[in-house]
Amino acid sequence: MEEKFCKFCGEKIAKDAVLCPHCGRQVEELKSSKADQPNVIINNSNMNSNANNTNTGVGPNQKNKWVALILCIFIGIFGAHKFYEGKIGMGVLYLFTGGLCGVGVIVDFITLLFKPNPYYV
Repeated sequence: MEEKFCKFCGEKIAKDAVLCPHCGRQVEELKSSKADQPNVIINNSNMNSNANNTNTGVGPNQKNKWVALILCIFIGIFGAHKFYEGKIGMGVLYLFTGGLCGVGVIVDFITLLFKPNPYYV
């Protein structure tokens, strides 16, 4: 049997050994043929486009902060800003309760002040 020396611990090991049985370290690179390796093609080009994002202003889920703020100030007790955001249930609730007795309108006004423009609903 042909032998060679481990380059880490110096012990005699078999000539075709990849791992040293004494120290457990890898002494040779694994031999692999090109036929065993699959061809992997990585395509990093992202050419997908979102149909909703056309950069022509406000998208379907984007709302303008200033429009909502003006609606909240002038007709907030009727829930106009909630209808604008597409929150129909909350708009009806504000309509019948006078903007939750005015407290909901004040809270929404402060909340709208700190939202970015445009904001997403």
